[in-house]
Amino acid sequence: MPQVNANGINLEYDIFGDPAATPLLTVMGLGAQMTGWDPGFCEMLADRGGFRIIRFDNRDVGLSDGFAGSPVPDLAAIRAGDFATAPYQLADMADDAAALLTALDIDTAHVVGASMGGMIVQEMAIRHPQRLLSVCSVMSTTGDRAVGGATPEASAALMTPAPANREEALDRAVKVARVIGSPGFPFNETRIRAKAGEAYDRAVRPDGFPRQFAAIMSSGDRTEALRGVDLPFLVIHGTADPLVGPSGGEATAKAVPGARLLMIEGMGHDLPPGAWSTVTEAIVDNAARSSRN
Repeated sequence: MPQVNANGINLEYDIFGDPAATPLLTVMGLGAQMTGWDPGFCEMLADRGGFRIIRFDNRDVGLSDGFAGSPVPDLAAIRAGDFATAPYQLADMADDAAALLTALDIDTAHVVGASMGGMIVQEMAIRHPQRLLSVCSVMSTTGDRAVGGATPEASAALMTPAPANREEALDRAVKVARVIGSPGFPFNETRIRAKAGEAYDRAVRPDGFPRQFAAIMSSGDRTEALRGVDLPFLVIHGTADPLVGPSGGEATAKAVPGARLLMIEGMGHDLPPGAWSTVTEAIVDNAARSSRN
């Protein structure tokens, strides 16, 4: 897969669809590699929307540059409002994504972000609105700690220790999926293990997780800034999301003028294949609202 230098760091990326088609940038969540965007979903989105789908590894994950020389974030201090040990914030990650577009000679693009990726595309809409055609924030929140809270079980699942080997990684993926996955859709353990194995074989970067988590915790509440966003904006959230509660999606849609909200019954904190068609159609419809296509 190719790399480009963007915002002073090397970012790994790949592309699905017609290279001449309108670009749609996908942004993954906390600790997740770009392969978290399933190829089947990317192909469906490219085919139905006529998009060129761009996936990339955020900083500190996958095959993009990391920040291993940074101090270990003091998450307790960050929660208390002392951000001195946070090596970067979501705004920096949004700048990475915008710089990736520049490096690929793309003036404007649709963007879709999941979980932390949703937060990043919100920051892109705030910081780089002229680069965006439309925005879709999936299973995410505004940064207001009063909304989008996790259940104790989901929080515990997220913070379990990093696996020591490949087999532990696969077992952990299944355990986490049973807690935060979609109860309204079939549970496919074989698929979960296969994707976890693919991610483990591609890159193991547990040290990046706390730095990305620190970026989330130190980036504050975007609600007021989102009120100034003037772009076709779609919010997608599962009614059964235990990691970022549905109130996070509802608050995001409420903050952005004219935003559309799609709540998917039984979807948790993942993107199950049974929801792909619904999600794809909503993204395509939202993209069609852009006056700059």
